[in-house]
Amino acid sequence: MAARPKISVVGAGNVGASVAQYAAEKELGDVVLVDVIEGIPQGKALDLLQAGPIHRYDSLVTGSNGYDETAGSDVVVITAGLARKPGMTRDDLLFKNAEIVGSVVEQVVARSKDAILVLVTNPLDAMVQLAWKKSGFPSKRVVGMAGVLDSARFRTFIARELNVSVENVTAFVLGGHGDTMVPLPRYSTVAGIPITDLLPKDRIDALVTRTANGGAEIVNYLKTGSAYYAPAASAVEMVEAILKDKKKILPCAAYLDGQYGTKGLYVGVPVKLGRSGVEQIIEITLTKDEQAAFDKSAAAVRELVEKLKL
Repeated sequence: MAARPKISVVGAGNVGASVAQYAAEKELGDVVLVDVIEGIPQGKALDLLQAGPIHRYDSLVTGSNGYDETAGSDVVVITAGLARKPGMTRDDLLFKNAEIVGSVVEQVVARSKDAILVLVTNPLDAMVQLAWKKSGFPSKRVVGMAGVLDSARFRTFIARELNVSVENVTAFVLGGHGDTMVPLPRYSTVAGIPITDLLPKDRIDALVTRTANGGAEIVNYLKTGSAYYAPAASAVEMVEAILKDKKKILPCAAYLDGQYGTKGLYVGVPVKLGRSGVEQIIEITLTKDEQAAFDKSAAAVRELVEKLKL
């Protein structure tokens, strides 16, 4: 009898703890929650373990301040990093989180040579590039969570606008995570019908804008933090696709080697996720405007990567 898969989650803040919760509830494997703050990962893990009898999962959840417990992980989800604070520039955040993610990757990789890394820390695309470089892993085993969240937001807004089930809505989002993301309305559908046939252009544009600003909208409400339920759910959808070898097509930050006219860079594109990680990059033909938007997005990512001298 094979042991359950092992999922390590680095960073036991709101996102990391929610990833641990959803992964345990789906019984995707045993979960190790790691954080530098003493007691936090241990306490949250014990609390989640005690929800098991009620939610009927037998996944073990353990907490640790070190990395030895992560040894032999199948998947490692990295959420560790600082959230942007008032007065902090994006560059400040970039360098600080690069330092954190870099050291996390070194610790993890030393103990789990065959793991697949799923990055959640912002600025996302640059952090994935950094993790890939630091890990020495093949690019298909390092992937970033951004597009799943962006498309979930887009799907939510489309479903509310048309008053239909979110299950009927598929949304297509490309590009970097943030202001330069590229939603593709002609590939976004309700029960197979493109939304361009169901909504006027001005309504679609409004939904696209709201999606691009989806994170900021939540930060404005919460004041002292950022979104975590949907980001965690998005990361877990990726973990599930990997561990169950679903071959699920999801938008993720993946390494491009010429696809979409971009080379040597992690950017959000539709990929096939399975047990070996990113098993295929799905390439579609873009219109001139869409390609221009994608290029602009990739250029914004490249600028960050160059600042980190990767």
